[in-house]
Amino acid sequence: MSTFEAQVFSEIDKLRVQLMNNVDFKAESQHSVGEISPDEILTRIEGVILGIVTSLSRDEVPILVLPNRSSWANVSFDSAVGLQMSSERSVTSVRSDCPSSASKFGQILKILSVIFRLVQSNSYATKRDIYYKNTQLFGSQRTVDSIIDDISCMLKIPRRSLHVLATSKGLISGDLCYLEEDGTRIDCHSNSAAVSVSPNIAGIRNIVSSAKFIMIVEKDATFQRLLDDDFCTKLSPCIIITGKGVPDVNSRLMVRKLWDTLHIPIFALVDADPHGIEIMCIYKYGSVAMSFEAHSLTVPSVMWLGLLPSDLQRLRVPEDSLIPLTKRDESKLNSLLKRPYLTSQPDWCKEMELMQRSKVKAEIQSLSSIAPDFLTNIYLPNKLRYGGWV
Repeated sequence: MSTFEAQVFSEIDKLRVQLMNNVDFKAESQHSVGEISPDEILTRIEGVILGIVTSLSRDEVPILVLPNRSSWANVSFDSAVGLQMSSERSVTSVRSDCPSSASKFGQILKILSVIFRLVQSNSYATKRDIYYKNTQLFGSQRTVDSIIDDISCMLKIPRRSLHVLATSKGLISGDLCYLEEDGTRIDCHSNSAAVSVSPNIAGIRNIVSSAKFIMIVEKDATFQRLLDDDFCTKLSPCIIITGKGVPDVNSRLMVRKLWDTLHIPIFALVDADPHGIEIMCIYKYGSVAMSFEAHSLTVPSVMWLGLLPSDLQRLRVPEDSLIPLTKRDESKLNSLLKRPYLTSQPDWCKEMELMQRSKVKAEIQSLSSIAPDFLTNIYLPNKLRYGGWV
């Protein structure tokens, strides 16, 4: 028996013991209405492990079946939800006897074992904790991140219910106060420093805000500029949040939580380039990889405030601040225009087609070439007042 096979069987034996010990836990567990109960989570994990044990008892090769999270063929579009995983979807088989997938088979078992213990003991761990406890098995943090999402999709359980937390990279500031799950009061009113987005959005409660709108800011540099200029109090009470580029799940969960709670307009301020547009679409419509959690991650009401390709012409942004589209940009733009959700956004299509014709893009910072304070004192106030939002 190889070292890897020994490790796999060791994990199976550990889970067998956990299944035996789980009987008493199920009888005592309680949960809130509408949530997936701990014993239901454990039952679903048991089903996976018992399937492996059954295969072994029949002298068959154990196989794990995972929904394919990277295929557009596996998602459908609903204007009220965004991109969501179809009920009929292609799958990927992870075989324990195949050199190309045996390692992943063992990694999935290991993380299932960790999740089982966390749920059973009502404790939490970060994805980083899981990686550093067995770096040789996983090889990289990205492997752990991907497998946890695979498990979440396979079990049909939101990742936050698996008791695995992710370190947030997002920042938030503005007219907002709330309590963390442990009772810590968070005040986001400071003009000098932003607050890190919570790693446990589900635990946030007692949200208090008089904000008139929420603004999603693509880049940290632009976010910091708005912070320095006291944007959240000068124009109108508001909340600004950034995922520092492509948003992490916690930043998306936070935007959704605020929308569900406050019911106020949400705007996106992104670069006038294909990358910025795609980031905005992730907040609004979701992503293929996380389509199985669309109902808790997407915010279909997000509006594109700027920077619009048409703004570049209208405001006569200096040509030396414009950047030619690369082949990769053109490919991304063509891909975006084919997305299913663009059929419901004719104005967005016009903006992207204008970008195609002009063959240029621009960062939000290009507005400073007109005037240093143009973004915060002229561009955003005029946009928001014209729309009647302030």
